[in-house]
Parts: sequence; C-alpha cells; structure tokens
Amino acid sequence: MSRARIRLATAAAAAALAIGTLPASAYAAAAPGAGVSARHHQSHLQEETIRQIPLQGAVNVRDIGGYRTWTGGKVRQGLVYRSDALSKLTDADVTTVSGLGLTKVVDFRIPMELQYDGADRLPPGLTPTSRPVSDLGLYGTLVGAIASGDPVTQEQMLGGGRAEAYMRDIYRTFVTSPENRAQFAATLREIADGSQGPILYHCTSGKDRTGWTSYVLLRALAVPEDTAERDYLASNTFRAAYDARLRAGLKQSGRMQNPDLLIPLQEVRQDYLDAATTRMEAEYGSFYGYLTQGLGLDLRTLAKLQNKMVR
Repeated sequence: MSRARIRLATAAAAAALAIGTLPASAYAAAAPGAGVSARHHQSHLQEETIRQIPLQGAVNVRDIGGYRTWTGGKVRQGLVYRSDALSKLTDADVTTVSGLGLTKVVDFRIPMELQYDGADRLPPGLTPTSRPVSDLGLYGTLVGAIASGDPVTQEQMLGGGRAEAYMRDIYRTFVTSPENRAQFAATLREIADGSQGPILYHCTSGKDRTGWTSYVLLRALAVPEDTAERDYLASNTFRAAYDARLRAGLKQSGRMQNPDLLIPLQEVRQDYLDAATTRMEAEYGSFYGYLTQGLGLDLRTLAKLQNKMVR
C-alpha cells in the first residue's frame, strides 16, 4: 500500500473515531462513573422514557418504547430499537442483541462509512438492510480534515461555525431530499407492518439520521413534541464521555491540535432539529403534511402504526 493510501486509511479510521465507532470498553477506564452520570441525567426525563440496552461495542442503543402519548396510551416496548453502529459488537453483545428477537436491522450508513467502519456484527441468520441516507459528504469532509493534519486547514474546514452550518444543512435534507424521505418512509412502513417482528435501525453514531427517524416515529405515535425532543437530545448523555475520550485520543496522536472542532459534529443540538422542523413546516405546512405528503404515509398506514405500537 502506498504512503498516501496509508495516510488516507489512517485518517478514515480517525474520522470513524471522531463520530464514535470504537467499542465503549476501550474507553471505560478513562471515564469512571460515566454510567452513573448518565443515569443521573435520565432522572430529569420522564421515568419511563429511556430504556438503554447496555452493550460494550455500542453506546447509544435504546428501546424507543415506554413513552406516554398525549392520547393516554403508552408506546410498546420490545418492538423498535435505535442504535449507533453495530460493527464493533463483542461476542457478549451479539448474544444480548440475539435476545432482542430482532427480525430486521436497517442501516442508514452510506457506502463510505461501511467501507471504513465495517459491516454490522449480528446474530446468525440476521442480515442488515442497507438503506443509506445522505450525510452531504460529512464523512468524507472529516476524513479530509483529519488527513490534512494541518490545524489551519482543519480550522478552515470546520471552524467559524462551519461545522454547525454543515449539520443544519444535513438536517434540512431529511425533509427536502426525495431519496432520504424514501428511506425514512420505507422504515416507518416496515415498523407499521403487523407481520414484521422487532426492528432496529441505526446510523454511525445513532444520533442524527437515527435521531430524526425516532423523532418522527414518536411524534407519529402521538408522543408529545417536547418528549420526542428530549429523546433526541438524550444522545448527548449517552455519547458524552465516549466522544470526549475520542477527541483526547485525536489530540494525543497528533492528528488534531484542536479536536474541539469536532464537538458540533459529535453532538445533537436543538437548533439542528429546528432546522429540519422549520423546513418541514415551510415545505409541508405541518408535521402531518410531512408524514402524508413528504413521506407518502396514508391514513391506513398511520393507523396500523398506532395499533401496533401503542397500547
């Protein structure tokens, strides 16, 4: 392999680090008590809101069930799971995932992410469904920024509010891109299908493409908007210590002098979500308009979703 290709591969691995694809166990010693602070933060949410699936190779795996709806129901548990990438699961993790009884895993990652991060490790007989949602070249941008090794270049690419603007643009495409809408719609139709067993969907960090899918699903199930927002923002709780350790590793290795440039890319933020919902209202007039016109979900499908997912 040429030196240039080695540098590119190294940068891609670092980009994978930056958006969280190494096992949590690798950083456990650096963040003692991280689970305690996560539990403490969860106490500020409704008691029934967060049901984490503890794994070593993924840190943002949750059952979306347990939320109360404004119609007086409760979202069923054990039917839909959201997560970050599953490519670094341990053998014990695979056993845990097997116990979820999954019949489908949907992977929102793009081919470049799969190439460098690796395919999901899943129980025997379970093959992921690739359903890529565009990141507007974010992964490639990260690879380029880290590969440069140049603080000035990295600042020019990610600093000065550019990383935040990048994230807002990505979120807007969740609404504006026909291809992205088709991927989200296909996933929601499968969830609504009464013959479909438990399903898990994920991207790389389990926070943006996965976070938007979860936000839309919960609101479609009549979960209050503020509760759906808290579920979205909870990714920061589960990822905080992990992502901080990743930034420290990049600085220690010399790849980034100022790894805090990555924070806007690693976090979820209310204004990112607002960028999508503002565009949604501009394009479709309302959340219901996005469901029916943008995603093409008819009333029968929405009713099936309610019947299956809410008790």
